[in-house]
Amino acid sequence: MPKLRIGFIGAGSIAVGHAKRLAATGLAEVVALADPNEQSIERLKQQCPEASAARAFRDYTQMLDSMALDAVEILSPHTLHAEQILAALGRGLHVLCEKPMTCTVEEARQVIARRDETGKILMISYQRHYHPAYRYMRELATGGKLGRLNALVLVLTQEWLRATAGTWRQDPMLSGGGQLNDSGSHIVDMMLWCTGLQPSTVYAQINNYGAPVDVDTALTVRFQGNAIGNVTILGSTPGYWEMFAIHGSEGSVSYDTTIGLLQHFHGREPEKPELPEPSSDPDANFVRAILGLEEVQTPAECGLAVISFTEAAWRSAATGKPVTI
Repeated sequence: MPKLRIGFIGAGSIAVGHAKRLAATGLAEVVALADPNEQSIERLKQQCPEASAARAFRDYTQMLDSMALDAVEILSPHTLHAEQILAALGRGLHVLCEKPMTCTVEEARQVIARRDETGKILMISYQRHYHPAYRYMRELATGGKLGRLNALVLVLTQEWLRATAGTWRQDPMLSGGGQLNDSGSHIVDMMLWCTGLQPSTVYAQINNYGAPVDVDTALTVRFQGNAIGNVTILGSTPGYWEMFAIHGSEGSVSYDTTIGLLQHFHGREPEKPELPEPSSDPDANFVRAILGLEEVQTPAECGLAVISFTEAAWRSAATGKPVTI
């Protein structure tokens, strides 16, 4: 069977992992790279022999117009995503986009509408959807084993402020926002996807330490059904840490990058469940979904939900008041 022909829009450091995962499927190949920075393209080709024969372009529209592609992966700065998604879908191509899918709710609605018009696949590269620990947490939370969901606690810490200094990630014209819209996008997605809860109001406070975008964000959330949540996303810390806990009327489950997964039910001792090894990833799911072998695991609707929450948080921080979502 001929391999799917994939073009990359953006050839920065994140493209390396995508190229290797695509090659590992045995079902797709990267045949074109578009990036205005020629050094990024050359570095990607050196690090990924799998993409060494890919044709290079400085302009992604030229790549879309001149190459016979089946799909594209969009790995560019955040504010460029919506335009590039619309262009690729408009040319009849399937799309896997890095997070965040878009930087505004209106853009998210536009790309979903275009997806529906074209009938093509539009996915987001939210890799935690494929992580056994998070899939296990979702099974407990949405399957009723935790009972009524009462409270959520999520924390992400990262040396984001220093690590991204001088890059496009701190330029609001390219990033669309700071840490909340960057790594924090994964945490917001997990909060919503793992629980199925619908947020109703959010109250946010932000510190930016002189940067033009948010760095540290503290959020309080009220969900439909009366569950509550605390979300802390920090970009000023010296190291990475991630913690997510779901507390229900019958029990709790948590995942911590330092200790792993832990579940605790009333009347029982805490325990660490056995988990399978990861069996998929966004790139593999993308390829297999195009071929009709799997269902999409990270649909565009997740991107709409995340930016809806994020926009509300930004409005709350700006006004100093809770905002209804």
